[in-house]
Amino acid sequence: MITIRDEIAVDIPAREALLDRCLGERRTAKSSERLREGRLPAEGLALTAERDGEVLATVRLWHVEANGVPALLLGPLAVKPELQGEGLGKAMMREALWRAACRGHGAVILVGDAPYYGRFGFGTALTRELAMPGPVERERFLAIELRHGALDGARGVLVASGAAIPEAFDPSSSRRHRPALSMRSPAWKAPSRLTARFCAHTTLSTIFTPEPRSYRE
Repeated sequence: MITIRDEIAVDIPAREALLDRCLGERRTAKSSERLREGRLPAEGLALTAERDGEVLATVRLWHVEANGVPALLLGPLAVKPELQGEGLGKAMMREALWRAACRGHGAVILVGDAPYYGRFGFGTALTRELAMPGPVERERFLAIELRHGALDGARGVLVASGAAIPEAFDPSSSRRHRPALSMRSPAWKAPSRLTARFCAHTTLSTIFTPEPRSYRE
């Protein structure tokens, strides 16, 4: 059984190796990396899929803003090549979007393949007034609103707005395994009434349905 859970410090070497394998060592030269470097992921939104201690997939979301309007930047999403096409990437996306909505975030932006991310509701309409801090293919610059109107007023170049990585950051401080959020966890926050109404009236409603945090092959 594959379990999707919070990332912990001991995942980092395997995560980086997986990203290199899936995206290539030049992945750090991409424009999206300018918004991630030196920053911590958004709280509760760094996820790992693992089986018997092996890291099989990863996805993280990061705080960004444009013209003072907050959003999340999703990525990179990577799945072990041998498991690609088996639905694990979809499960990671659904978990990430569900958690983002539960934590009150209003919008998610990413750079990726439109045919793949379009199935989750991402499109180019919401990024027409936005720009990355570097070159980007407009057809791959996508966004979704988890709350209607969350990107109203967003324009210009995205800037990183998440917490900076402390200079004396000690990964060992987070070695203790943290279980995935459940609706009974104190850290879990129910979606606002507006978010719930939005979810109920879109074809994406299944994305935000609570599910077991395990993925059966």
